[in-house]
Amino acid sequence: MTPRQPRGPRPGIRPIGTNDPESGGRRRRPTRLGDLLPGVARELGLEAELATARGAAVWDALIAERVRPAVGACRLVGLEPDALVVVADEPIVAAELRMRAAELLDAFAQATGSPRRRFVRITRDRPITR
Repeated sequence: MTPRQPRGPRPGIRPIGTNDPESGGRRRRPTRLGDLLPGVARELGLEAELATARGAAVWDALIAERVRPAVGACRLVGLEPDALVVVADEPIVAAELRMRAAELLDAFAQATGSPRRRFVRITRDRPITR
């Protein structure tokens, strides 16, 4: 038997160091998914939905920080040029949100970097009846 001769790298396997995004090879740094979403949403015509989803995440964080009794009892459902549209499950939650509207509007504008809206529009979540 003849001893095996060393072979070069197998097809599909790169030499050590070539998968490193910092190396000067042909590969580029991976792009974060969060950086791709705005462009994809724009191409699909879903910018408003993406803005609402991001706003809802900020709203939930603000409520958890500033109005703890309202956690889980209200949610942001829309962004209008002059208002945040919020659904409140109970009248007492709606009253608390109205009392703290100025504080919440300021905090929302600061957290999102968007212009401050003038008011919070609060609606009741009504079950569908048949």
